[in-house]
Amino acid sequence: MLSRRLIIAGVVLASAGAAQAQTRRDRSTLAGQPPASAARSANQPGGGSDDIKWRVPEVVTRNITGNPPAATQAPRRAVTAAAPRQPVTRVTRGPGTLPNDAGQEWRDYDITPYTARVTSTNRPERAILDWVLRETGYEAWHTEPLAVLSIDRRRLRVYHTPQMHTVVQGVVDRFVNSEAESQVFGMRVITLRSPDWRAKHHRLLHPVPAQTQGIQAWLLAKEDMALMVADLRRRSDFKEHSTPHLMVNNGQSKQISANQTRNYIRDVVRRPEAWPGFEPQMAQLDEGFKLEFNPLLSLDGSVVDAVLRLEVNQIEKMIPVMIDVPTAAAPRQRQKIEVPQRISIDLHERFRWPVDQVLLISLGVGPTPVPAPPGGLNVPLLSSPSRADLLIFVESRGKIGAQPTAVQPGQRNASLYQYRY
Repeated sequence: MLSRRLIIAGVVLASAGAAQAQTRRDRSTLAGQPPASAARSANQPGGGSDDIKWRVPEVVTRNITGNPPAATQAPRRAVTAAAPRQPVTRVTRGPGTLPNDAGQEWRDYDITPYTARVTSTNRPERAILDWVLRETGYEAWHTEPLAVLSIDRRRLRVYHTPQMHTVVQGVVDRFVNSEAESQVFGMRVITLRSPDWRAKHHRLLHPVPAQTQGIQAWLLAKEDMALMVADLRRRSDFKEHSTPHLMVNNGQSKQISANQTRNYIRDVVRRPEAWPGFEPQMAQLDEGFKLEFNPLLSLDGSVVDAVLRLEVNQIEKMIPVMIDVPTAAAPRQRQKIEVPQRISIDLHERFRWPVDQVLLISLGVGPTPVPAPPGGLNVPLLSSPSRADLLIFVESRGKIGAQPTAVQPGQRNASLYQYRY
């Protein structure tokens, strides 16, 4: 009886030992397998179980979207170049010859007599191209019938109808037939704080149409202009900003400008790695005016056809805005930025008038072309941006060395007043 009890106790103890061994093996499996380098060191001479370092199990976490962090994500595959896309539009080859359904003709115009003499620009032929497009319109070369317009320094290539060639020939002749000598133009930019000068000099002015809203234009005799400017000089609000004697090649452009640069803080960029934790972002604004003048004389030189482009920009004031830029050292730190409040005037018009007359343009009361220099006295509620009536006088003075033809007071060519584009 005693021996039977001893046998049963031995079996129970053996079963418990086997269960504990199995439990230890399961735990070691859950903890992870040893790295391959550690297993190799155990099998190598001098290596034993004491040299084995077990790998710490990795804990995989997920964010609120269910995706694992970037550190545990599989590396993205390199983006390969996309295969050539199959076109959607049906494309066919042309007939190999230019169609002439509308009677188009190919003509080459020799422009070397003009381009060889003009040295004031690297590409004088661009002026011919610009004036051809002004006379014919852009759509004439991009709609029906099929047309070609190309230019280099030696020739102008045109493929169009005979009617269009007549217009192109007239433009090219105005460049090539001219001696391309520099023309002298007087251009005055004048401002008056009050537009009441019209009351006294209205009888001298002959209006011409202007397409820009708020703009007025007149013609007057050169002698009348001289008397008018002399009278305006006596006014206390008279100011002349530039009186250049422009020397312009026929068809080319000249530009005059007067600007001053104003710096201001446009934005704040955070820089935690540098003190004080942010960096002001600076910007610049140009105040003043820019006037571009592009004249083209008629074939006989009696009429000037000109394009005027004027831009006037003025900063009325800078509006301050405080931006919070807290940092660890200064949690209540603030920085001021500025938002400009501006006013501007744009003029882009084309006029035609006789060379013995003067073109006068008024832009109305607006920002002055040359603002006051910064740093002047500025009294709140009393100081305000300056406003003035801006006048532009354009006078043709002929070629260099030529004496202008005298025009008697009151002598005018009324048939040319209607020309305006």
